[in-house]
Amino acid sequence: MNRFSITLLLVFIVAGAYSQCNSETYVSACVPKLTDGFNFLKSYKIDGLGGQKDKIEYSYLFTKGTQYMINLCAEGADTDGIVVTLFDGARNKIASNFINGKFLRQLTMQCNATGIYYIQYTFSGSKNFCGVSALGFKK
Repeated sequence: MNRFSITLLLVFIVAGAYSQCNSETYVSACVPKLTDGFNFLKSYKIDGLGGQKDKIEYSYLFTKGTQYMINLCAEGADTDGIVVTLFDGARNKIASNFINGKFLRQLTMQCNATGIYYIQYTFSGSKNFCGVSALGFKK
């Protein structure tokens, strides 16, 4: 290999390393943003692979009579175009953080029926396609 080929290869390796989503760095900042009274349950990695994935989905068993909060953290002061949508077990939309053209950093929901719920992340104008969310609850 000549020097040009080696240099070009190194550029691609470095560029690939910087484009990877390191959402774990957001967890320590996101959990404390749960509103007082909410207990942390779980964090969810949001990695859109630089725009290659348009949807990421997780499921969680919610309990009737419990209030749940989903906090969203991404690079910068906003949500970086990450939309969180909550669906019930029948795939009915329950709530979203995208309301009237604005992205909210958190979503709160009072659970009226115990069951599996789906937390879906999509991207609308995202630049990094990377973030994390923290799920919390209170009785």
